[in-house]
This record gives sequence, C-alpha cells and structure tokens, in this order.
Amino acid sequence: MTLTAPEATTATVPPSDQAFHVEQHGIDFIPESERWARPRDIASMWAGASVNVEYFIYGAILLGFGFSFWQAISLIILGNLSWFLVGLCSLQGPQTGTTVFAINRASYGPNGSRLIALFNWLTQLGFETEGLILIVGAALVLSAKAGYSPGTPAKIVFVLLAVGVQIVLPFLGHATMVKVLRWLIAPFAVIFAVLLVYGLIHGHTDVKAAPYANWQLYMGGLAFTITLSGLGWTECGNDYTRYLPPNASKGKTIGWLFVGTALPEMLMMAIGALAFTFVGTYASWNGANPFSGFTSQHAIPTPFVVLFLAFAIVQLFGINSLDLYSSGVTLQALGLRLKRYHAVLLDSVICLGITFYAVFDAHFSTLLKDFVDVVIVWIAPWCAIYLVDWWMRRSRYVPGELHKTDRTSIYWAQGGVNWAAIVAQVVGMFASISALYATFTLPSWLNEVKVHTGGADFSVFMGLGVGGLVYLVLGWSTVRRQAARQDQMLAGAGTGLSAAAES
Repeated sequence: MTLTAPEATTATVPPSDQAFHVEQHGIDFIPESERWARPRDIASMWAGASVNVEYFIYGAILLGFGFSFWQAISLIILGNLSWFLVGLCSLQGPQTGTTVFAINRASYGPNGSRLIALFNWLTQLGFETEGLILIVGAALVLSAKAGYSPGTPAKIVFVLLAVGVQIVLPFLGHATMVKVLRWLIAPFAVIFAVLLVYGLIHGHTDVKAAPYANWQLYMGGLAFTITLSGLGWTECGNDYTRYLPPNASKGKTIGWLFVGTALPEMLMMAIGALAFTFVGTYASWNGANPFSGFTSQHAIPTPFVVLFLAFAIVQLFGINSLDLYSSGVTLQALGLRLKRYHAVLLDSVICLGITFYAVFDAHFSTLLKDFVDVVIVWIAPWCAIYLVDWWMRRSRYVPGELHKTDRTSIYWAQGGVNWAAIVAQVVGMFASISALYATFTLPSWLNEVKVHTGGADFSVFMGLGVGGLVYLVLGWSTVRRQAARQDQMLAGAGTGLSAAAES
C-alpha cells in the first residue's frame, strides 16, 4: 500500500501529542494542523496490540469449549473478518476530529448518547480487568518457575503492581502509545514464531482424535470469536483515527487497519489453539489461570517459557493501554469534567477493585464467556445504528455541533435524545438476547431464537440486523432532515468546520 501525495505530507507531531509527554487532548476537536498521523501509523499501533498473548489465550480457549483444531481455525478466520467493521467504524474520526462517543451524539442525541457511553465504559473496565488477570497469572507462573509458591499476599502485590504500571502509557496518551506499541511488534513476532515452531513439532491436529462440535456450538464459538476480535473494538476506532487528516484515504485506512489487526490475530489465535493440544491440560486452560499449563509442561524449554511469559506481561500492558485510553475519553463523553489523564487514574482505581475480585475466581474462561455475552448484547445493535446513521448523513457531520450538549445543537432532537436510536437499541438488544446462548439460564420467552434453533447462538447477527433495520425505518426522515441542515452548515463554514469546533 503506497500513500498518495496528500497523505504523505503530514504535519510534524504537535506539542499537544508528543511521545513521552502527557497528551493534552481529550474529546475536544483536533485541529487539522495537529493531524500528524497516516493510516499506516494507526495500523502499526493496532499491530503492536494484535501480536498479543490475549489472542493466543482466546485461540486455546476455543478448543477448551469443545472444538476440534480445524474447527477452531475456521472460527478464527471467519471471526477476524469482523475487523472490517472496525475499519468502517474508524472512518468518522478524520472528518470530525473527535472520539467515538462525541460522534455518537449525532445518532443518539447528546443525552441519549450518555447511556451508550456508560455501556462502553463498563465494557472497557471488563477488558482492562481481563488483561490484569492475565498479567497476574503470568507473574504467578514465573514465581513458580523461580521456586516460589505464591499465595494470596503475592497475588495482592502483583495486582497492585500491575495496576500501577498499566497507567503509564494511557496517561501519557496517543503518540506515546503509537510509538511503544510499534516497538513491540518485532520482538513479539520473533517469540511467537519460535512458539509456532514448538507447536508444529509437538501439536496434535488430527481430526479423528479431536472432538467435533455440532453446528449449534459452532455458532456460539463464532459469536465469541467475532466479539473478541473485531466487533469488541468497533467502539474505539475513531479514538485513534481522529489524528488522521480529513483527506486520509478511506480505502487505505480500512486496508491498513485490517492488515495490522486481523492477519496477526489470526496467527496468534491459531498458535494458541495449537498450544492447547500439547501444553497443560483441559483443566489448566479452563481454570483460574490460563498460563498454569506452562508450569509443569516439558515440551517447551523452561528458559523460553520464562522469556515468553515475561514478554507477555509487557505486551498485556500495551493492549490494556488502549482500553484505558478509550475508557478515559468515554468518561469525558459521559459528562465528567475531568482531564483525559485524570479519567485514566480514576478508571484504574475502579479497575483495581474489580481485579481483586476476579483474580480469586476459579474459572477465567467462564468469566470471559459471560463478559462476552454482555458485550454482544449492547455492542452489536450499537455498531449497526452507528454505521446506518453515518450512511444516512452521507458520511458527514458538523464537528462543532458534536461538542454542543444543549438545545442549540442540530443533534439535540427531543430533550437531547434521538428516540429512534434508543428504540432501535432496545429492540436490537432484545433481538440479540433472544438468540444468545449464555452460560447462565435465561427464561424461554427472552431466549426464543436460541430455543427454537436447538441452542445455536445468532446473537451477533440478530443484534446487528435488527438494530440497524429498526433505526433505518424509524430514523430515516429525521436524520435526512438533519443531513440537509449539515450540508448547509458545512457549505457555509467553507472549511467544513464550525467555529465551535476550533475553539
């Protein structure tokens, strides 16, 4: 992928977003003079997060759910196609110069958007906690390798240290994260390449010797994989692409992002699935600490296991920084009058309490599945509504109006709420729940699709399809009228920006 001349000419990184300095921007508008990034810069940041041990664990857990190796590989390939959704949900940032949940005010209204921002904030807390659990798990295995038998005090110390360290990158901000995550690509690519070699030598992929899940379970695995690959990141895309110039190529943005995320994640998850066949036991992969299988296995030399886990900890801090960063700007979109970096500190304190609870739970894979179920229910309809709204507005917004949270905004609707979006969200969530195969029991009247398909999980597709269709029908006339007003305002502004956006 080569860059066109307009994209290649990018501004010098501005003082407000210098690496290893505290980024000053939150959800406020990024002036064009400060749009220093290119699509491949964004892709390298995502790649640094995607060549990651979390996806290794996800691949292993798929086999723990009862899939054969080759079924897991097909799920991994299909599930990661959802990164195209993240690409589409990253195209609004360059035009608006702001974050996802500031843009979301157009589709839901300034007040209605707060509810969705709350859902996202809780989701980011969940992903942060997941990363911290894995960091502590890796530290516990390293302690065991050093001859120390860690107990509750050690877990507490590891949690405190992990929370303290993970604050650093998101506190500093966007440019620091881009640079550091880019640095992480090469060493981890080498480590996972070596791990792949061990997998090819010792792994077992024989279909006859493996379980073969039915199609109903397969659909559940697909929903799990879609959500933990692309769909679960759709609400974060524009938090980073807002540093792209308005003329950034949409095709290159989607293409670079897919190359930097889907392809490495497919490989990471495949290596994890292969590791499940020869590292540890079924119980170790599905217990409190997915890394525990590395404690007593003999196929991989201990020095390499130590190196792998040590680097895994560093890597997990990297991916957690994305969650914390997006969580911080989401808190601002909720209306909290905090600086972005202050929001990161608040978030970390809350995350600390949740992690203390989760670290002592005996079933990480069950917790993860329950969390994924909750994420699917809200994020699938939201993603469809967000993209349908963008399409109905002819892919444009008025940046300055997105930062108004009173009735002077053209996105105010009724009392600051676009009820078409709220109704579509509720109906889409109900549709998603109706097709959800949860680890907990739902009443049959709430779970009709799952019951009538013999337990198949169509939750992602029901949420996307129903949420988007309902919003298209209910919101068409209102959104098209707003789109006409947008066009008038953008034409009058000349540069496409209102004075409020630049202030």
